[in-house]
Amino acid sequence: MEKLLFVYNPRSGKSQIRSSLSPIVEIFSGHGYDVTVYPTKREMDACETVERRAQEFDLIVCGGGDGTLDEVVAGLMRSGVRHTIGYIPAGSTNDFANSVGIPKQMEQAANVVMEGTPFACDIGKFNEDYFVYVAAFGLLTDVSYQTPQDMKNALGHMAYILEGMKRMGSWRSCQLHIESEEFTGEGSFVFGMVTNSNSVGGIKGLPGKNIELNDGLFEVMLVRTPQNLLEWQDAITSVLVHDEKSKIVLRFKTKRLRITSEEPVAWTRDGENGGEHTEVELTNLKQCLEIMTEGEAEPALHGAPLG
Repeated sequence: MEKLLFVYNPRSGKSQIRSSLSPIVEIFSGHGYDVTVYPTKREMDACETVERRAQEFDLIVCGGGDGTLDEVVAGLMRSGVRHTIGYIPAGSTNDFANSVGIPKQMEQAANVVMEGTPFACDIGKFNEDYFVYVAAFGLLTDVSYQTPQDMKNALGHMAYILEGMKRMGSWRSCQLHIESEEFTGEGSFVFGMVTNSNSVGGIKGLPGKNIELNDGLFEVMLVRTPQNLLEWQDAITSVLVHDEKSKIVLRFKTKRLRITSEEPVAWTRDGENGGEHTEVELTNLKQCLEIMTEGEAEPALHGAPLG
């Protein structure tokens, strides 16, 4: 009998996964799996558990928000074991699930894990760490991981808005040097994100247009520091309407990016604290992870480098 490890965060979203736990496990068991259920207890618990135990199982399933998925993927990448993974989205935004078409209803998502199609998607490498769909710095990027979980559970997206409003007056610019094949330059930036997603922060289409999650390319958006109110308005409008001619907002696609600074810059990875860095290497690992979805089959990743 094949073995399945179900790692879930009992506090994700509004903790609804707890009430769906039994039906989810029954679906897995009904498809012939010997199921081990592991509720996470602290930050990085999912990552460490998967890294340590990946070789014991035939399939690993993650239940929780984007941060929990990030930990499970990082643990799997560190383990060196090649597994297709399943994802039961149960967080506040579930950007990645929205991008790949995984159902919001948990039992439906469990059935997709059992009966869906493997999709070989890109994964980001962030120095020696990993991210699934976004790495970002600057204005409001700390809102997600500094907003208390209880507040997220009670207010959902409104929690991010309220917490963000509290921080609007405390932003600071980052003096950066950017290096890639497509763009090299330096300057003062108030925000930047490197993505592989159709949705960020619950806003569909924010990363850009014509996005493919398995093309080996990141979508990069960098916002220069506005000098006056007019430039602030231009920046906001350019971000929302994807103005590629804006002098304030830079957009390009790349497979590799290096960002350096004299002062440490705080980053977030998949909505969680990514630490402070003066040098960041971001590399796209093309089609490096298979995840079960409802979509059509994509090229298999077996034999692809771990990166």
